[in-house]
Amino acid sequence: MLQSVKSAPPAEEEAQVGGSVCDPVTLEIIRGAIAAAQAEMEALLERTAISAFIREKKDFYTALFDADGVMAVGSMVPIFGDMTSPVFDRFPANTMKPGDLYWYNDCYGSRGAVSHSNDQVLLAPVFKDGRRCAFVMSWAHFADIGGLRPGSISPDATEIYHEGIIIPVTKLIDEGRVNEATLSIFHRNSRFPDQSEGDMRALMASVEVGVKRMGEILDRFGADVVADAFAQLLARTRRLVRTRLGETFDYGTHRFTDAIDGDGHGNGPFKIRFALTREKGADGEDRFVFDASETDDQAPGPVNYLMNRGVPGMALGLYYLGGDPAQVCNAGGPNAIDEVRLREGSLLLPRFPAPLGMRGLTTMRVISAIGGLVNVAKGGAPAANSAYVITIMRGLFRNEAGDLQRFLLADGIGVGYGARPIADGIDAVYFVAQENYPVEFLELGYPVRLRTYGVNRDSGGAGRFRGGCGIIREYEILAEEALLAVRIDSVKNPPWGIEGGMSGGTGRAVVNPGTGHEQVLKPLSDGNKLKRGDILRIETGGGGGYGHPFDRAAEAVLEDVLGGYVSREAAERLYGVVLDRDRLDVRATEKARASRPSVRRFHRQEYVDALS
Repeated sequence: MLQSVKSAPPAEEEAQVGGSVCDPVTLEIIRGAIAAAQAEMEALLERTAISAFIREKKDFYTALFDADGVMAVGSMVPIFGDMTSPVFDRFPANTMKPGDLYWYNDCYGSRGAVSHSNDQVLLAPVFKDGRRCAFVMSWAHFADIGGLRPGSISPDATEIYHEGIIIPVTKLIDEGRVNEATLSIFHRNSRFPDQSEGDMRALMASVEVGVKRMGEILDRFGADVVADAFAQLLARTRRLVRTRLGETFDYGTHRFTDAIDGDGHGNGPFKIRFALTREKGADGEDRFVFDASETDDQAPGPVNYLMNRGVPGMALGLYYLGGDPAQVCNAGGPNAIDEVRLREGSLLLPRFPAPLGMRGLTTMRVISAIGGLVNVAKGGAPAANSAYVITIMRGLFRNEAGDLQRFLLADGIGVGYGARPIADGIDAVYFVAQENYPVEFLELGYPVRLRTYGVNRDSGGAGRFRGGCGIIREYEILAEEALLAVRIDSVKNPPWGIEGGMSGGTGRAVVNPGTGHEQVLKPLSDGNKLKRGDILRIETGGGGGYGHPFDRAAEAVLEDVLGGYVSREAAERLYGVVLDRDRLDVRATEKARASRPSVRRFHRQEYVDALS
């Protein structure tokens, strides 16, 4: 079954802003005010959450919406789509009252608005003088919600029921009255209920402050002016994205294919095939159609990604916005795409109850594949990045009293991002706005000792602009026993380089490296046994390079060698740069670079004209 979803016609959006009641100066004030409110919601959530993945990793998301549930401002995270329609399907907007709060984590019930069950969504309406004027939303990843293993996410999962409790859209607060029974059921399903309760309080507080700040904005400017400001901001983003789409994509169909290695159950690789078509509509206006229907079938393992139809436009919108502080991330990006086509039963529209917990691997490849679409058109997008690495360690340790105590350490580890047409890729990226666990926090809070933390040399793809490098983290296990889940991708299919740039390096997980007991772990696996005294070494991959490596300035290669990003051997073999101790050997470099290797458009282990 092919699922095709169309966005609202342009005429409807433009009609919203006709006869504007919000002048340009007020518009910019409101733009700043809603962005500040959204940022304050995030700051409160970060300060008050209990679990490390929210407080330290910052795995959360907040947004404000207009009266119809269209996103007016949100975080710069390119993997979310329509968050409000799932609530309206169950609770029509005209039945909502002040003090209501709605909750869900149902991936299939929300059509991928939330894409794995650990992510909890809270949504509240905002009223002024009895008129519904806006919505505010907070979302966060909860550490454990039940399921097959502690942490609720496991490569071993084969159905979504293995991944914890599922909350359909529920009215959590009815005009100020909290549904405590529902909360109790939810927390009872967690192996760490104290964390669950604390994180839910933080999430609810974040929504509460959003409602308050949005109310203050409405009090100051009035409902009509704010509504018009929202409409203008949405229309402005939509126009910008559609203009840039027209500049990038000529008429016709543009295609790109990327891949993830496997699903942890021996299946794969899985190909992600995208096409973007620009055509003339019946009304003479341009239409942009995004088609993912040729993507491979869904996986038995948990790498399926239930991709909400708003995701392609959100990712392209953020690319075209380019971090411009004068713009806001809103639904203008998704609304710029006229139609999104998905195939039911595919990796990107799996059938219930396919597991989704490790969908992060696939989302990273989706983002890279969208960048690939841009590059096969008029170009300008970065090379591919490695997929964010996750380790989940669960086990028992002895506390100071000598009693055995359970622990859960879920650690997201940075990777290298792809090089850009004018700059190197970024090293050690902790997925958009997330951060690492500081050494002090890690060692105080968990039974591990961090022995090594640094750059994974030679992991960035060679190029005129080097791909970003991944990192190395080496843990000494202080727990009595532990089971480890590992999520590493881009090993068989490393991140592609472009325009002569080479693919990024790969990652791996090794127990007791360099000893007679060395064990290389499967990159997507669970149930790996660790014991006290073991050393766990995680190496993460890098991003692809951009441009011919021989076009990189020899001085820049020397700087990379001295900085620990590139080895001397790779400098000579890949860049044609010869060093004499810590100095350039100019004559030998000129000789080495005289024999310039031929290249092709893309590189993934070898040069090719197109990836397939």
